[in-house]
Amino acid sequence: MPRAERERQMIDVAVTTFAEHGYVATSMDDIAERVGVSKPMLYEYFHSKEGLLLAAIREARTALRQATERAVTGATTGKEVLERGLLAYFRFMAERQDAWSLLRHELSFLGPVASEEVEAIRQQQTDFNTLLMRAHLSGASEEEVEAAAEILVGACERMAVWYERHDHATPELATQYTMNIIWNGMASWQEPDRGTAAD
Repeated sequence: MPRAERERQMIDVAVTTFAEHGYVATSMDDIAERVGVSKPMLYEYFHSKEGLLLAAIREARTALRQATERAVTGATTGKEVLERGLLAYFRFMAERQDAWSLLRHELSFLGPVASEEVEAIRQQQTDFNTLLMRAHLSGASEEEVEAAAEILVGACERMAVWYERHDHATPELATQYTMNIIWNGMASWQEPDRGTAAD
């Protein structure tokens, strides 16, 4: 098996095992057995259990960025950008439920390095939101754009928690509820030539 494919397999199995048994309770032996490789091979790829976890977080960060970038491509108004981006985020959380569950329930056990990686995901999304808002909400000041980007990331995290607690919830419903609250505050920042709140 090519190295990149094997590495992805190890990460996927590790995330599933961490989510099922907890990060602390899971051993490298458990993961190696599930993958069908030797424990030394796991250490060769990731050096430690924490290294394996960090690789999983970084992979999720890259995948989330790619998913949101694809989703907003071609959007022409601020409202469309926000709606597409939110839907991509909530769909990603639904599809990567094991990874999300691991991070949400066991963040206190992950250690400072892993916690920094999780914060890097938040910062990535904040920076991406800021970039999009600058382009589509030209009626807002730089400080308003920065504040709105931070608020949006925090709101999405809490909505993902809400989503997890409600079996009937869908990414589309989570997007709708978030749009109902967030867009009302942003709509006034659109310049007339970029659309209106009724778009």
